[in-house]
Amino acid sequence: MTALWSTCARQLGTLFHVVGWELPGHGHNSARPPERLSMADLATGVLSAIDEVFVRRGQPPDVFAYAGDSVGGAVGLQLLLESPERITTAVLVCTGGRIGEAHAWHERRALVLGEGTQAVLESSRQRWFGPEFEGRDPVAARALVDSLADTDPHGYAAVCSALADFDVTHRLSEIATPVLTVAGSVDIVTPPALLRELAAGLQQGRYAELAGVGHLAPAEAPDAVARLITHQAFITERDQ
Repeated sequence: MTALWSTCARQLGTLFHVVGWELPGHGHNSARPPERLSMADLATGVLSAIDEVFVRRGQPPDVFAYAGDSVGGAVGLQLLLESPERITTAVLVCTGGRIGEAHAWHERRALVLGEGTQAVLESSRQRWFGPEFEGRDPVAARALVDSLADTDPHGYAAVCSALADFDVTHRLSEIATPVLTVAGSVDIVTPPALLRELAAGLQQGRYAELAGVGHLAPAEAPDAVARLITHQAFITERDQ
C-alpha cells in the first residue's frame, strides 16, 4: 500500500484523515497470512481496522469514504455490499466486479508458492505500468516492483485465492452508494470497458478515465487520483 498510495495519500491528508491498510503478508502487514482468503475476509478486516481508529479517537464507529485500487477496489465493492450503511462514497480505481479468470489466479498462486514472488516480477511489471511511467518516474516504479519482491509468497497466494473466487457482477445493482470508477486508459489488467461496465451496473455510478495510465493509477497519476477522490467526496457531501 505504501508504494502504491503514499504520494496520493499525502495530498489527501491535507483535507482528510487518511487511514491506509495492507494486505496480509504485504508491506507493513507482517501477520502470518492464512492459507486462503476471501474478499469478505479482507472486507471484515478493513472494517475492524476502521472501527479501531474511531475507538482510539474516543468515538463510536461512524461512516467513512473509501478508495481502493485493484484488489483494494474489489474489497471496496465487498464493503459496499455488506456494510453499505458505513460508507458515504467510494472511488474504485482499476478494478472490477470480477478481475481476470479463476484458473489464471489458481495458476499464479501455485507458481508463487513454488518459486516465490520473484517468479512474477517481470510479468507484473509489464502488466502494471503505462508505457511512459518507468521513464518518467523510475523511483516510484522501482518501489512498486520492490514491494512485490518483498511480499510474503503465502500472503500473495492467499490474495490470489480471494481474487479467483471473487465475482459480484450479478450484485452490482444492489449498491446504492455514490461511486466513482476510475480507469487507466492503457490498463490491460482491468481495461476501461470493465470500469465503464462497473459504473453502469451501480445505482449511482460515475466513470472517469486517466489518459496514458496503467493499472496502478494512484502511483502513476497521484495528483489526478487525489483530485478525483476529493471531488467525489465533496459532491457527495453536497448532495446529501
